[in-house]
Amino acid sequence: MKIDDVIKSRFNNENHRAVVNLRYTSNWIASQHNSHLAQFGLSLPQFNVLRILRGAKEKISVKIVKDRMIEKSPNTTRLFDKLVEKEYITRTRCEEDRRVVYLKISDLGLKVLSKIDAIFEEVNFSDNLSENEAATLSNLLDKLRG
Repeated sequence: MKIDDVIKSRFNNENHRAVVNLRYTSNWIASQHNSHLAQFGLSLPQFNVLRILRGAKEKISVKIVKDRMIEKSPNTTRLFDKLVEKEYITRTRCEEDRRVVYLKISDLGLKVLSKIDAIFEEVNFSDNLSENEAATLSNLLDKLRG
């Protein structure tokens, strides 16, 4: 369904339509993800942190995790605290510089991510796009950001 019909609006030009469509679609995808993540008691930012840590394959600093996050959050300490409470990640201080804190995904965190991956494989949000269309979309989004 076209964005014009979904939100019952008219646009000044195609650039305006594209930006509104991008924001609407981003929120739609987030809503879909949230509904699946809720069964694991995770938010999108928490899920993002777990994926970052899994990809790192070793402990990395809080600063690096913050830099790699998709959604920048001013409340990352609380976000990390919740993941530590759930035993999905571990947190350690650097021995040489106590200001530096490292995060590492736990085995339990890896297991949870594995379960989430299985669900997301079944529910492909881009089934309506071919591989070439998905690549084109990704390239256009990269271009939009400059």
